[in-house]
Amino acid sequence: MKIKLKVNGENKVFDVKADEYLLDTLRKNNYVSVRRGCDNTSCGVCTVLINGNPAASCSYLSCKADGKEITTVEGIPEEAAKIAGFFGREGADQCGFCNPSMALTVYAMKKELVNPTDDDIRSYLVGNLCRCSGYQGQHRAIKAYLEVE
Repeated sequence: MKIKLKVNGENKVFDVKADEYLLDTLRKNNYVSVRRGCDNTSCGVCTVLINGNPAASCSYLSCKADGKEITTVEGIPEEAAKIAGFFGREGADQCGFCNPSMALTVYAMKKELVNPTDDDIRSYLVGNLCRCSGYQGQHRAIKAYLEVE
């Protein structure tokens, strides 16, 4: 079946199977920043923004996304670079596997929350796992990023 998506600001038409997940649709169409991790929504590395909201693409059927706006990290290059800079300054950027999904989630958080508390930040990021960082450096980097206008 054919579906229409707006991916990173560009209108696209994709041919998908009825049981195909958005992660697979994106990856087979060269949006490789969307990573495969756990395949059960536990790790967050497959996160994309659907109409501006973080969502696990490994469990989101592509046909359900028809007509929606999808953003991968390639769709927010300036903000992703800014976020990466904050992570680098805090030593929170290690293997990089979770970086695209983390950048998207942090970007969405900045747009949604005003003056989030530490608990708000931790709660918002609950679905994004990082096996390298220990989270403290990431938390400092995210707080610093969120404070920049």
